Formats: sequence, structure tokens, C-alpha cells
Amino acid sequence: MNFSDILTVLGNPYFTNDTIAIYNMDCKEGLEIMRQHNLQVQATITSPPYNIGKIYEKPMPITTYIDWIADVSQLVYDVTSNHGTYLLNLGYLKVEGKARALPIPYLLWDKMPFFLNQEIIWNYGAGVACKHYLSPRNEKILWYVKDEENYTFNLDAIRDPDVKYPNSKKNGKLRVNTLGKNPSDVWQIAKVTTGANRSPEERTDHPAQFPEDLVQRMILGFTNEQDIIIDPFLGSGTTASVALQHNRCCIGFEINEAYCETAKRRIMQQDSKLQQDRFNLFQIAV
Repeated sequence: MNFSDILTVLGNPYFTNDTIAIYNMDCKEGLEIMRQHNLQVQATITSPPYNIGKIYEKPMPITTYIDWIADVSQLVYDVTSNHGTYLLNLGYLKVEGKARALPIPYLLWDKMPFFLNQEIIWNYGAGVACKHYLSPRNEKILWYVKDEENYTFNLDAIRDPDVKYPNSKKNGKLRVNTLGKNPSDVWQIAKVTTGANRSPEERTDHPAQFPEDLVQRMILGFTNEQDIIIDPFLGSGTTASVALQHNRCCIGFEINEAYCETAKRRIMQQDSKLQQDRFNLFQIAV
């Protein structure tokens, strides 16, 4: 199965280049088409709406929302290769009379067809400052795999160089890997902030943007070059942009045409930058 086969089945995308395709359609529609044609990919990396009333979502009853996430996840499972991966970023929602901030994964634990390999805590510094309870500073990334004994994990690609005792030895040999230590299941990665003199270069018009550093760690750690990645909730296009940078293919579904346009511009800018970088390296070489 290759990238062009999937595009042939899904039809004309909103935008495409050699390795990225953006579809302005509901992800359930696109995933269902892929399932019917027995198309498979190696990984899914995504962050769906949290059902908290953001501008791009219409809040649903909690049970309806959880069933919707479960339905999308079942489709993802059906189009995932036998050794594939599903990385699902989720936050919290309020349950009247029950919880101020209930972790959404708690409501999904028995509804997912995948094997839950690990929960990753995404910790960030910026956020809402609260007076009557602790200020929230984390979200979850659920690392699901299809085969609990056989999946992609590229440890060397995501090692943490911040080793406390880099010269520690035992019997005259270094006790630590020279590339760094195995990162923990708590990832400290900044959010994409807003505001004058605060927002980073990658900032777009999307109000809940995936940070490139976060997606980069997932792509490098849990996929291989040439793999095909799906993002069912593409948003501003971060997954596609990072996939392009690291020689992966990506298919993104996004129902909001304005965000499709945002992602398109971002991919085109990134592609142009990569081509310029390659040209510069060629000039140096000759």
C-alpha cells in the first residue's frame, strides 16, 4: 500500500504534494472509504475536539461525545497495519455535579479496540491561572498499539541529552548512553501561545494548535521514514508539516475549509523552506 493508492481511492484532495494530502471532509467519511477498500496506514497522530465549546466544535452530551471518539477510533483501528500505532491527545471536560476536570481517557478505557501501551503526560508552563483550584498544566497522550509485542519504537531518535551524570562509569565503562537517556512518560513541551511578543513563529489562526515539538517527538519515536500517517482532525496542519520535515507521508482530514487553507499555506511554506535548504546544501557541496 502506498500514498498514491490512498489518494486514488479518496479522490481529489483540497491540497496535495508528493507526500501530503489534505481532505476537506469529515474524518469518519474518509476513514470509512479507506476501510471499505482495505487501505492501511502505519500510524495515526491526532488531537480531536475536547467537547468544551471551542469555536470549531458544537458540544455534545458526554455519552454521545465518548461514543463518537470511540467510533472514530474503531475506524482508525480498521485502517491501521498490524504493527501500527495510534497516538491520541486528549484533555479534560467538566461533568456537572461530578467533576470540574475529568480526564477524557477515563471515560474511554473500555471502549478502545487498541492495546494501551502507555499514557504520556504532556506538561506545559503556560495556561489559565486559577484562584480556587490548581492551575491545569497537563494533557494526556494515549499511546495505543495494535500488537502489544511488535510495534515501532525508535528510542535513539528521541533520547534526552540532559543526563545528570554523563561521565558516570562502572568498571571503567560509561554507564549512560552517549546519545542521552530514555525520556520519561512526562514530556515538558511548551504550548503554542498567543499574544504580542509571546506567540512563536509556528502560530496560526487555529485556537488550539498542536506544538511542532510535541508532534516531532511522536513522529520520530513511533514511526519510520516513508510511513503513512493519518491525522483525522488536521486543524492547522502541524502533523502534516512535521511529517513533511521528517520524510513521512501524511493524510489529513479537516471539516473546516478555513483551517484546510491554513494547513495548505503552512505546508507550502514548509515545502519551500525545505527545498531552499536542500539547494543551499547542494551549493555548499559543489
